[in-house]
Amino acid sequence: MQTIIYTFVVSLALAAMLGFLLGVFKKVFHVDVDPTEAAVRAALPGANCGACGYPGCDGLAAAIARGDAAANACTVGGAAVAAEVGRILGVEASAETKAVVLLCQGANDKCKPKAEYVGVKTCQAAKLSVNGTKLCDWGCIGLGDCEVSCPFDAIHVLEDGIPHVDYAKCTGCGICVAKCPQSILSLFPTERKGAVALCSNRNTRKAQVIKDCKVGCIKCGKCEKVCPKACIKVTNGIPVVDYSVCDSCGECVRNCPTKVLALLETTVTVG
Repeated sequence: MQTIIYTFVVSLALAAMLGFLLGVFKKVFHVDVDPTEAAVRAALPGANCGACGYPGCDGLAAAIARGDAAANACTVGGAAVAAEVGRILGVEASAETKAVVLLCQGANDKCKPKAEYVGVKTCQAAKLSVNGTKLCDWGCIGLGDCEVSCPFDAIHVLEDGIPHVDYAKCTGCGICVAKCPQSILSLFPTERKGAVALCSNRNTRKAQVIKDCKVGCIKCGKCEKVCPKACIKVTNGIPVVDYSVCDSCGECVRNCPTKVLALLETTVTVG
């Protein structure tokens, strides 16, 4: 019994001493926080995703307060956070709200696998070892590097074998874009309208494209011919749209024989 009491007393004394020392150290090594930095930190969303290039929101707040980062550096917060940080700094700041779009429609029933893949189950590994798992070398590998990397649980690879974006959760941070080894995820402003090519197959051989994927761009150039604004051009095998001219008439979408083209306003559905 005495041993138990003795142990309890010693433990209590050690705890009290450690608590006292922590209090002393806090006083001795206290560093005053820049009020501007604290205000900026309070305005940031607290996602700590690192998409801004700094180690979390604390790192970004310190950089903004020092003048090393712009008021709109938080890609997650969008226009509202940029405006609030700008108000704190006494400057005007704005930011576009963006969302990610998958530039591929090669689901399992549209684009078949080359063979059974038995390697490391990541897109990066499959890309390095066998140049992807699908017949289309440019298509979505579908092993979910984007899903794993998303800090907002906004993108998931479903049973059809391709990722789907939950635009209610997507913040446009761009982390999944950077992680995709096929470079088929792209960021677009959520307010942008116009056509977009949901295909990244740059093979110029029409027969091979048709063989590889049922929804691949066959480079027929029909989109160019029917566009009344002449704002779409097949470049390096993929239709590219000049959004400064495109009025979202939808002629290219309606006339695309393989349904590669879609309108951004119907693809990115926010709110």
